Amino acid sequence: MTSTFPTLIGERADLLEALTSHRRFLRFTVQGLTDEQATRRPTVSALSLAGLIKHVAGTEAAWGRFIEGGPEAMSSEWTQEAWEREWRLQPGQTLASVLEDYEAVARHTDEMVVSLPDLDLSHPLPEAPWFQPGARRSARRVFLHIIAETSQHAGHADILRESIDGQKTMG
Repeated sequence: MTSTFPTLIGERADLLEALTSHRRFLRFTVQGLTDEQATRRPTVSALSLAGLIKHVAGTEAAWGRFIEGGPEAMSSEWTQEAWEREWRLQPGQTLASVLEDYEAVARHTDEMVVSLPDLDLSHPLPEAPWFQPGARRSARRVFLHIIAETSQHAGHADILRESIDGQKTMG
């Protein structure tokens, strides 16, 4: 992905650079793979490369909705079935379609990094067992969370890819 944004400096430039870098590492793990390879589960976990990318895109999109509309804008479907669907390709989905969706989500997030009037804009977190009651999250903190989430899952993806065909992202 190449940026079409004006030259930025400071915090927003750092956020965009980190997002771009970690997304590139994640996308690199599926370079040259077929759908069958990308949905393979080569470790004892239920993780697949396509599933990881789908999850990261869905998570980034949900947090983007949070920045724009608060907790009500995030999906409220916290069921086990919804969680499992998030990690698997559904009928009609392919690695290419998941990557295309991820690209659209990334573009939208990048636009928010550039155009939000204030990175301190915050909302209360939705009610969920994993959030402290009454906690709030700023847009800045959400962008940092997206970077961390992407980075963590890029590491998982690197292990999966190496298990499939020996390719490594680095080294």
